[in-house]
Amino acid sequence: MGKALIIAEKPSVALDISRALGGFKRHGDYFESDEYVLSSAVGHLLEIRPPEGFEAKRGKWTFEHLPVIPPRFELEPIEKAEQRLRLLGKLIKRKDVDRLINACDAGREGELIFRRLVEHFKATQPIQRLWLQSMTPAAIREGFERLRSDVEMQPLADAAVCRSEADWLVGINGTRAMTAFNSKGGGFFKTTVGRVQTPTLAILVEREERIKRFVPRTYWELHATFACQAGEYTGRWFDEHFQRTQQGKETDDALRAERIWDKSRAEEIRTKCIGRPGIVTEETKPSTQLSPLLFDLTSLQRDANRRFGLPANRTLQIAQALYERHKVITYPRTDARALPEDYLNTVRGVLRTMQDGPYATFAETILKEGWVKPNKRIFNNAKISDHFAIIPTNILPKSLSEPERKIYEMIVKRFLAVFYPPAEYLLTTRITRVEGEPFKSEGKVLVKPGWLEVYGREVEQNGDEPGTNLVPVQQGEQVNTKEVEVRESQTKPPPRFTEATLLTAMEGAGKLVEDDELRQAMAEKGLGTPATRAAIIEGLIEENYVRRNGNELQPTGKAFMLLNLLRRMGIEELTKPELTGEWEFKLKQMEHGRLTRNSFMGEIANMTRHIVERAKTFEEKGGPDGFTDLKTPCPVCGGTIRMNHRRYQCQKCEFNLPLFISGRLMEPEEIEELVEKRILGPLTGFHSRRGFSYKATLRLNNEQKLEFDFGNEQQNGGDAGTPVDFSKQSPLGKCPRCGASVFDSGTAYVCEKSIGPNKSCSFRSAKVILQQTIEPGQMSKLLSDGRTDLLGGFVSRRNGRKFSAFLVLKDGDVSFEFQPRTAKGGGEKNQNRKEEAAPLDFTGQEPLGKCPKCGARVFEGPETYVCERTQEKTRRCTFRTGKTILEQPISRDQMKKLLEEGSTDLLEGFVSKYGKTFKARLVLDDKGKVKFEFESEGKQ
Repeated sequence: MGKALIIAEKPSVALDISRALGGFKRHGDYFESDEYVLSSAVGHLLEIRPPEGFEAKRGKWTFEHLPVIPPRFELEPIEKAEQRLRLLGKLIKRKDVDRLINACDAGREGELIFRRLVEHFKATQPIQRLWLQSMTPAAIREGFERLRSDVEMQPLADAAVCRSEADWLVGINGTRAMTAFNSKGGGFFKTTVGRVQTPTLAILVEREERIKRFVPRTYWELHATFACQAGEYTGRWFDEHFQRTQQGKETDDALRAERIWDKSRAEEIRTKCIGRPGIVTEETKPSTQLSPLLFDLTSLQRDANRRFGLPANRTLQIAQALYERHKVITYPRTDARALPEDYLNTVRGVLRTMQDGPYATFAETILKEGWVKPNKRIFNNAKISDHFAIIPTNILPKSLSEPERKIYEMIVKRFLAVFYPPAEYLLTTRITRVEGEPFKSEGKVLVKPGWLEVYGREVEQNGDEPGTNLVPVQQGEQVNTKEVEVRESQTKPPPRFTEATLLTAMEGAGKLVEDDELRQAMAEKGLGTPATRAAIIEGLIEENYVRRNGNELQPTGKAFMLLNLLRRMGIEELTKPELTGEWEFKLKQMEHGRLTRNSFMGEIANMTRHIVERAKTFEEKGGPDGFTDLKTPCPVCGGTIRMNHRRYQCQKCEFNLPLFISGRLMEPEEIEELVEKRILGPLTGFHSRRGFSYKATLRLNNEQKLEFDFGNEQQNGGDAGTPVDFSKQSPLGKCPRCGASVFDSGTAYVCEKSIGPNKSCSFRSAKVILQQTIEPGQMSKLLSDGRTDLLGGFVSRRNGRKFSAFLVLKDGDVSFEFQPRTAKGGGEKNQNRKEEAAPLDFTGQEPLGKCPKCGARVFEGPETYVCERTQEKTRRCTFRTGKTILEQPISRDQMKKLLEEGSTDLLEGFVSKYGKTFKARLVLDDKGKVKFEFESEGKQ
C-alpha cells in the first residue's frame, strides 16, 4: 500500500502534525508512519533564476538587454537550502509515495512554496491540500478529514505564481533600468524599485513633501465661561454658517467652524459678549457605540504599534508564535474580520474554556446572556476569503513572554468585546447665544458601558474617556458671560506616518480610512497583503529608503531622489499607489477564478516594457520645464548651476554638489548661500550610516570641495580669507599651540591666529563634541588647567551609547581621558586574569540531552548549557552554549529541541550588534557547533 508524503512549511509544523496524528517514527529530518511520510521545507527553498549575464557587478547593468521577459521562469535553489531540497527530492521520488499533501501555511505564500517544489522535481503524484485555521491537535486531525482537492486550489496557485513572477519582472527590469539611468554619468548607483515597495514609498514621500511645503497660519478661538445657578460651564464660539468647501474654491483642510482668522474680529466678539447675558437652548439624545470588529492581521499590527510601539514585523512574529508554538490563537495572516456562519458552537466552546482563566467573568456573562447568536457583523461567510478573523483557541496559554502576553490579551479582549452589547451614551449639545453670537458646549455621559466593561480602565488610559457631564441649566434660566478668552494658535503640518497609519494607508492604497467598515470595502485594492505589508516596510528600511525616528517613519534623501525621477519619467505605475492597488485586486480576482493567469501576466509584461522604455528614452531638461537653475553662478567658471535628480551640477565645468548630503535634502536657497558665502549652518537633519542624527556646518574649501565643520581641530578650512573681529569678546585663555588668545567664533573655539588671511596657527575645538556641549567655562578650564571637569553627555558614534570623559590637552590637541576602572572585587586594574572556574555540581539535575560533540550528557549551568565533560581534566569536551544569545533567552525546552532534533523553533528576539532585531533558528552543524539558520522569505 502506498503512502502520502506530507510537506509542511517549517520543521515545527511537521513536528506538530506528527504529534497530532500519532504513530510516527523520526528519521533525522523526516517522520514516517504506516500511512504517511512527513517532512518540511524551511520557508522558501527555490527562487526564480536571474537572467544570464545579469550578475550584480559594478558597471554591468545597462539598457542593452532590457526588458527581460522570459517565456518561462526557471527556478534555482536558494543558497543554503540544498540539503533540505535534496531530502525532499528523495522523498518525493520514493516509489511508495503515491500522493502528496500540501501542509504549508494556508495562504498564497504557502501555496507558492509547495508548487515550486512540485515544479522543480516534476512530481506527477495527485495532490491534496491541508488547510488549517488553528494549530491545536484537534484542528489538525479535523483538517486531515477535510483535505481539499488540487482542482479547488488551482486558482490560489495561479495567483501565487503570478504574484511572484510579476514582482520579479518589475523588480529585475525596474531596478536595472533605474540603475542604468543613474549610472550613465559614471560609477554604479544601484537603485532598487519594486511593484509594491515603490508605491508604498510614494505614500511616505508625498506626506513628507506636504510637511516641507507647509506654512503655519495663525488663528484665534474664543472660549467663554458661563455662570448659572448650578455652577459654571464653558463653551466655544463657532460659525453657524461654516462650509468647508465653497463653490469654485479648493477645499482648505485648515478651515474649522470654531477658527477665526482675523484677530480684530475675535477681539470684537469678545468685547461684545463679555459680561452680557446668554440665552440657552439644549438638546440631549441617546447614542450607541459598537465594539470594534474582530482583528485581522493589519488591524492587529496597527493597534499594537499604537499601543506598544511594536513594529509591524515584530507583531507578526509574535502572532505567528502564538499560533504555531503556543497554539492559543487561530491563523494570523488573515485579511478577514468575521467568522464563518457555522462557527457559533466553536465560539461557545472557546468561551467555556475561558471560564477557567482570567477572563472567566466576561466569558460566563456572554454564555449566560446568550449573546453568541447569528449576527452578520460577526458571523458572515461573504466577508471571509481564505481565513477568518483572529480569535483565541480552546487552549489556554501556560507561559508567554511579555510581548506575547500583550498581543494575546489584545486578541482575547477584542474577541470578548465583540459579543457584548453596544456602549450607550447620552449626548448633550448646548448652544448659548450672547448678543447673537453662538457658543457650543458638549457633554457625553456613559449610561451603560456595554463592551467597554471588558477593557475597564484601559479605555481611559488610551484617551477614550467615557465623556464629561454639563452642569444643568433650568428651562428659561438666563446665564451670565463671566469670561471670554481669546486663544491664539497655529495650524500644524500633517503628521509623519507611523507604522500604524502607514498600514492603514497601504490597506486603502494611499487613502487613510479609519472607519472599520469602509476599510474592509477598500481592502481588496490595497497595497500588498496582510502577510506581506510588514516585510515591505522592513524592505524599505533595509534599502535605506526609510528610517525610523522613534515611532515615525521618515523617507530618506534616497527616497526623494527616486520618486522625483520616476515622476519626471512619467512612470505612474510605480508612483501612484491606487494603480498598484488595482493589481492586488486582480490577484484577488484570480484567487477566486475570475481572472486568467495569461491575462494578468500579459498586462504585467506590458507595464514592464513601459517602465524600461520610459527610463531608456528619458532626457534631463533644465529651465522652466525641468529642474531649478540657481541664481548664484559657479564658483569655478561662473557658469549656471542646475539642479537635477541627484546633484547641483555646473553646466560648463565639473563643479557639483550633492542634492542629498548625509540623508538631508539640500534646498536650492541653501546651496546658493553655500556657494556665495562658502559657509552654511550649523544645520540639523544630517544622519550617519547607522541612523544617528547630528548637526554640522558645511563649508567649501579652497579646492571647491565640500567639508563638514564640527569645529574639529583637524579642520583647517573655513573662512580662510575673511578676518574676524574679536575686539568685543574676552579671550577664554591662551592657545596651547602658539600662546595667542582663544575666542568663541560661533561654531567653535578658535585661536585668533587661525582665522583670517594670514593664518599662522591651526588650533580649533568644537563647541559640540559627540553631542556634548562644551560651555565657555569648561573651555577656559581646559586652556588654563589642561583638563575639563568630567562631562557626561558624550554619545558614541559607533553604538549610540552615552559615556563620560574628561577633555584634556595633549601636545596642543584636545583628547579624551577616561576615569580609571577598578577591577571587580577591588583588585588592581591589571589583575584581570580569570580565576580558575569552580567545578559545577549537576547532582539531582535532569540532563537536557546528549552532547553533539562527545555524546555525554548536557546540563544547565548558571549562565550556559554545558557538557558534563567540560569538567574533566583529560578528554575534556568543549561544548558550551549561552542561555542568552544576542539578547534572546534560550529556554530549556528549546535547548532540548536543539539537542534532540538538531534545530530550535524559529526564535524572534535576537538583536544584532547594530541594534536590529532578527529571527533565526539555532542549529547544530556536523562538528557539533551551534549556528544560526535563517528563513528565506519572498519579497515584493
